[in-house]
This record gives sequence, C-alpha cells and structure tokens, in this order.
Amino acid sequence: MATLLPMNYSNGSAPLTPSKHLSLRFSVHLSSKKTRRWLDADAVKLPRYHSLQLQPLSKSKTGPISATMATGSGKEVLPPVLTSNSEPPPVFDGTTRLYISYTCPYAQRVWITRNCKGLQDKIKLVPIDLQDRPAWYKEKVYPPNKVPSLEHNNEVKGESLDLIKYIDSHFDGPSLFPDDPAKKEFAEELFSYTGSFSKANNSTFKGEADEAGAAFDYIETALSKFDDGPFFLGQFSLVDIAYAPFIERFQPALLEFKKYDITAGRPKLAAWIEWVPYHSEHASDSMECTVMIQQLKHCETTT
Repeated sequence: MATLLPMNYSNGSAPLTPSKHLSLRFSVHLSSKKTRRWLDADAVKLPRYHSLQLQPLSKSKTGPISATMATGSGKEVLPPVLTSNSEPPPVFDGTTRLYISYTCPYAQRVWITRNCKGLQDKIKLVPIDLQDRPAWYKEKVYPPNKVPSLEHNNEVKGESLDLIKYIDSHFDGPSLFPDDPAKKEFAEELFSYTGSFSKANNSTFKGEADEAGAAFDYIETALSKFDDGPFFLGQFSLVDIAYAPFIERFQPALLEFKKYDITAGRPKLAAWIEWVPYHSEHASDSMECTVMIQQLKHCETTT
C-alpha cells in the first residue's frame, strides 16, 4: 500500500526511488470477471497541498502497489452506466453532475480532476454508454451529444481541457494550476500540444506515419524544463492530468503492437510514469491493449 503524503519534492529529503514495483497505473478496461476501476475516490485524490510524494507503507510481493489517500477511507461506489433504456436524472435541479464514459480518456481527465479536488460529494458522476447512449442526453442535457460535460449552475459545459480548468478554478480543493507566470505559459503550450500528441500516436497505429517517437521526444523535453519535481510543471498539475489517460493507453499498446518502448532513452518520461499517482494494475496482455485502442478510437469519433 502507498500513501500520498504532502512533501516538498526538493526539500532535501531523499525522495522515494521509483521502481517497477511502484508502477501505479490507470487500468481502463472494466471487465465482468475482474473489474478494474482504474480510478476511485481515494486513489488519486490529493491533499490540500501543492506537492505530493509517494511513500510506501508496505510492499506487496504479488503485484503493483495501489495508491490511497493518507486520510482516505473506502472507495467511491460508482453508479451504473446509463443506456438508451435508462431514465434521465432530474436535470437542472441544482445538482452538479459530471457526464462521462468510464472508459473515455477525455472524460477521465475531468473525472481525475474532480477526485483530485476532493469533490466526490459535490459533483455527481453520471456515466453514459457511448455505444448505446440515451436520446435524452442530446435532447435535454448536451446537444453536441459528447462526453464529458458538466452540469453546473443551470448550465452545461463541455470540452475536457476547458472543464478541468473550470473545475479547478470554480470549486474548492487544492489548486492544480501554478501561480508562476512561466509555468502558466508553459502549461498552455502543453495543453495546445495534446491534440497533436494523440494524432501522432494514432497515425503510428494506423501505419500512416511513424510519428510516435517524435511525440514522446517532445514529452521528454517538456519534462526536463522544471527541476522542482518530476512532473511537467515540477509539481503535479492539470497538465499531468491532461496527458495521463493517453500515455497510459499508448505505452502498453505501442509495446505490444509496435515493439516500441516509449521509456527507452527517456529517463524523465520513465520517472514521470512512476511518479504520477496511478492506481491499479496496468493492462499488459494483447487483448486489453486492443480494447484500449478500440476505446480510444471510439471515444474520439463519438465524443
């Protein structure tokens, strides 16, 4: 078991040395036999501090360590997925709702942000089946018919990058965006690159071009800019949240289908993968890699 503790990464204390045993990863495949909830209420929620460090309490000999809050207790019970046969929630009744798909990386960005802010009791999850989505979602909630979307103050907003910024600035909880002007400017540059990053990796999978290497070289360079922590902006931020669900998918899939290790020759990226407060076991077999890529493609065309 590992605990997220408030600790300054550069305060002189010897940081925990990442290892393969600390590969705390999001698992995105939810199966009936072994339901892997890649994200739960306590797994990625940060304390009310701007920095964190993973500190092991005990080490399992049978698998990766899972991350929980030092003060957390229990896991959030996830609501059932709504389909075309499901009744709509009482829309615009004052409840703040986050409409997501559990397996969509764009939606996962906002879901992670909600949990990192400790807003499980203030923002209700409404999971949608993207392959059998309810008609009322488009008609009554969000006409673009995409996820994620956020119902708040009698309005519904969309677009994952906009939503993670909105939640961070409009709700209580630890700030996930820096005050430093240089870091703010670099954060916007990294947000702008997310689309190109995904496109480059998808082109590699489709065989159209071999652009994944250049994309991950960009990530390695970006992770080298600040030296006050292992994350994109030094300390954990919305930028890490924006990239995490995608890198989590691309890493095992590129290794499986292209025999390409994204961490080879990229120590900053390797360290980032170890340090991002991932939870649960990572998908390692070819079937799960296939599922992840299919989910990503489906999410891109329907969200």
